[in-house]
Amino acid sequence: MIRQAFGILGAAVLGAAAFFMPAAAQERGNEPVRPFAVADGVWWVGASDVAAYLIQSNKGLILIDGGYATTAAQILNNIRRLGFDPRQVKIILNSHAHFDHAAGIAQLKAETGAKVLVSAEDGKLMARGGRGDFFLGDRYPYTPVKPDGSIRDGQKVKLGERTLTAHLTAGHTRGCTTWTFPVTVAGQVRQAMILCSNSVLPGYRLVGQESYPGIAADYEKSYRFWRTAPCEVFLGSHAQFFGAMEKAKSGEADAFVDPEGCRAYFEKGYAAFRAELAKQQAATGR
Repeated sequence: MIRQAFGILGAAVLGAAAFFMPAAAQERGNEPVRPFAVADGVWWVGASDVAAYLIQSNKGLILIDGGYATTAAQILNNIRRLGFDPRQVKIILNSHAHFDHAAGIAQLKAETGAKVLVSAEDGKLMARGGRGDFFLGDRYPYTPVKPDGSIRDGQKVKLGERTLTAHLTAGHTRGCTTWTFPVTVAGQVRQAMILCSNSVLPGYRLVGQESYPGIAADYEKSYRFWRTAPCEVFLGSHAQFFGAMEKAKSGEADAFVDPEGCRAYFEKGYAAFRAELAKQQAATGR
């Protein structure tokens, strides 16, 4: 049975909503939540919707994503709740450089001393503090972070016995990065995927004068990966993408093992992308 998760259209609309809210209501999905395990030595340490993941190795910790600027304190608190010193974080990775996933990284880097490794394109955006985004422009700036290194497509990031593989899945941002790595759940090794984002925000131009040159081709390439890559433990940059809070509440040891849900999510997502592309093509006669 396909486990219940948010539909791709609903997730896209909800996720996009944050970008168009008044300043006082921008931080959607930023309510504090206690950390919870998604696999052995892998925890959700983010907020109620914006994700952050902590991965334990015998050489230290890896942190993926930093949420909003105000999420950083929540993430640090959740790391401590798990019994770790934030200074044990050695590497900080990123799904993508929008303000709801990267604005907290400056504080997290300062307080952990970790190296920040991101894709080259999103690294440029992060170094500008979110300014000059191809769609958002300068509307949602944050404290700039200069990455310590760039991640290439297919590059492996290793710390102790942990190995994560970066997959550049551009479209939502130029350097959107999906991460895959093996995990153990209930004594069995599974393949985990952390989706950066596959949503096409309202206002993205896929034809004619594209939001950035090649954006539609990038989405096509990204979907070729997402629809075929091993995905047994489905995770993402927003809880709503994979029903994280509902799964956490179930109390099941294998609650996050959901290959059917992963496949269904990307099939629905691809259909939605193709429909939007066709709509824009019809509107422009291209």
